[in-house]
Order: sequence, then structure tokens, then C-alpha cells
Amino acid sequence: MRTYTSPEEIDAQMKEEKERKKNEEEEGAAVNDNQSEDKLTASGSEDSDDDGSQKRKGVEGLIEIENPNRVAQKTKKVTEIELEGPKQLSRREREEIEKQKAKERYMKMHLAGKTDQAKADLARLAIIRKQREEAARKKEEERKAKDAAAAAAAATKGLHTLSLK
Repeated sequence: MRTYTSPEEIDAQMKEEKERKKNEEEEGAAVNDNQSEDKLTASGSEDSDDDGSQKRKGVEGLIEIENPNRVAQKTKKVTEIELEGPKQLSRREREEIEKQKAKERYMKMHLAGKTDQAKADLARLAIIRKQREEAARKKEEERKAKDAAAAAAAATKGLHTLSLK
């Protein structure tokens, strides 16, 4: 069954709406006057308090939610950024630094002859030095032998030439 609103009720509702709008306009004008006075006394600096007075959609006004994804990012000024503070290194940067330090420690140990590779290198070097010394000794002996043979040959030639004269 359908029910209809009587014309008197409609008129009453319309009057109530008009009165409510007038009251809101009067309150808004009073608030605007207060805000204009505040702006004059604030010496030109404005704070961003508009976030709280924004009209909320749906049930946002009823339920207070703190969603970390919804937080507005705050911009920092260059003067506010701290460059001298401790930096947080990424995992890759930390690993790279650790590798460099490990390599430096290994090189120090290697130069001191404490690593397996350094010991093997030193043993190989000692063997090569012995071989070179033996080769140099053999060359020296061969050279002396040649000199002695040449001297003997020259002596025999000298005798042979003396006997012919």
C-alpha cells in the first residue's frame, strides 16, 4: 500500500531545511571572520591543518584507521637532511665491503708467507733458485774448461812454432 506525504508535512520540512541553511551560513560567516582575523595576526605563515577538516568519504568519518600505506609522505628540505649521520648500507654494499676487507687480510697473510699458496710459491721459488745456481756453476766450469783447453792449445802451438824456427 502506498503512502503519500501530506502537503503540510512537505512545507514543514522545507522550512526546517531553510532554517538549517541560514544557521550554517551564519556560523560559516562567523568562522570566516575568525579565520580572517587569525590570518592577519599570523603574519603570513600558514599551517596545514586542513587535513583534519577534509570531508571524509564513506565510513571513514565513523572509524579511525591508521593505514601505513595511506600516510602522506612528508617532503624534507635540503637543510633538514643529515648527511653526517650514520648511513644504513644495503646488503650488497655490506657484502662488497666485507669482500674487500677479506681480500686485504688474505694479501697481508700471503705477503707474510702464512697462507698455503704463499708456502707453495716460496718452495717453488727455492727450487728454481737452486736450478739456476747449478746451471750458472756448470756454465762457469765449462767456460773454465774451454779457457784451459784454449790455453793448452796455445801453449802447444807456441812450442810447435818454436821448434820450427
